[in-house]
Amino acid sequence: MANDENIVRYTSAELKAMRERGESQTEWERVRAKTEEQLARDIASDPDWADIPRDWMKDAIAVMPGPKQLLSLRLDQDVVQWFRDQGPGYQTRINAVLRAFVQDQTKRRA
Repeated sequence: MANDENIVRYTSAELKAMRERGESQTEWERVRAKTEEQLARDIASDPDWADIPRDWMKDAIAVMPGPKQLLSLRLDQDVVQWFRDQGPGYQTRINAVLRAFVQDQTKRRA
């Protein structure tokens, strides 16, 4: 990760203590003072929200992940290295890629 030197990690206890000391960088009073119209305008102008449909939640399904199964799996070294190079959580990402493939194949066969 290129910006590791800019990443700062805090425990939840440290964050709570910082908030109690007034060290939060979030301007909650400014946020609370916004009207619904101002919030709607802010959301509409947010580029990260641009491609999200207004009714995105109508098809949302809450999913509780099941337990993982421990297994030994042989993968090509370059494939594993690529996922590791993406940073922590590489096994979770491998699982997500495999899950997406399974879901795609399941849809195609239905």
